[in-house]
Amino acid sequence: MSFRDYLRLLARVQLLPVLENGEETLIGGQAVVEGVMMRAPHSYCVAVRRPGGEIVTEERPLPKLSDRYPAFKIPVLRGVGTLGQAMALGVKALQFSANAAMPEAESSGGKKKELSKGMLVLNLAISLAFFVFLYKFIPLYLATALGKWMPAFRGRIPFNLADGIIRMAIFVSFLFLLSRWKDIRRLFEYHGAEHRVVFNFESGKPVTVENAQTFSTFHPRCGTSFLLVVMLVSIAVYTVLPFDSFLMRLVGRIALLPLIAGLSYEAIRFAARHRGGLLSALTAPGLWMQRITTQPPSDDQTEVAIRALDRAMSLEESQGGELVVA
Repeated sequence: MSFRDYLRLLARVQLLPVLENGEETLIGGQAVVEGVMMRAPHSYCVAVRRPGGEIVTEERPLPKLSDRYPAFKIPVLRGVGTLGQAMALGVKALQFSANAAMPEAESSGGKKKELSKGMLVLNLAISLAFFVFLYKFIPLYLATALGKWMPAFRGRIPFNLADGIIRMAIFVSFLFLLSRWKDIRRLFEYHGAEHRVVFNFESGKPVTVENAQTFSTFHPRCGTSFLLVVMLVSIAVYTVLPFDSFLMRLVGRIALLPLIAGLSYEAIRFAARHRGGLLSALTAPGLWMQRITTQPPSDDQTEVAIRALDRAMSLEESQGGELVVA
């Protein structure tokens, strides 16, 4: 794998939470390398268009985590479990898509060079470290420096407001810069295809390329919306931390990530079931942000998303699964 290919993979891993969509009782999905992963409550399918034009798929059963471990039915914990399973599935789908979209090697007897599990684990470790540095260390460092320069920002509430605003500014800027990259723009086009096909399915109309292309690429259950809610919830949670030193504040921010994710999941879940309410306003900034993270897909890209949905639904029906459509 070349250094450029490694950077592409690193960028895609960083975007996994942004590209994730859906929850365990609904149809959801995720954009992957030259394709889409679609997920039903008990199954999933990854569909990828190969360089030669053919579409290859991988579909497998997906047991609900809450069925295997009842503790994950408890509010907040269910969010942590669902998101953890979604991230693990996203990594698996990304690995399959990266290998499927990779051209056949010219050397080594024509044997294709695949992305190894070890390389993916290393990439995940680097991505996690980069996430902590970019979204935890840097905002905290800048907010601390601001507090030293302007005493008004030393109070717990203004300090954490400044920290949160800096974090969101970094997030938006990072996404915008990544969207300028041609490879990431194609990923965002597949993200748009996934959203349109999910909307088409939820509408009750026949799922076709023609029908799907009439729908919006902005979906309220998108991971972009979720991450912005995480950042807003984190401001409130960090404000009650009884720490004043830089190190303890940093440790607290890292340690509370699961709690913040669980609370954010509950907020999104409530907003999805009470559209038009006060909490639904939390998803509005995420819809605006999808102007960056989703792009209008081509018919070919939408076809791939439909193939993923069809195969996932076929496997779901063969297992006797019952789908709840919001």
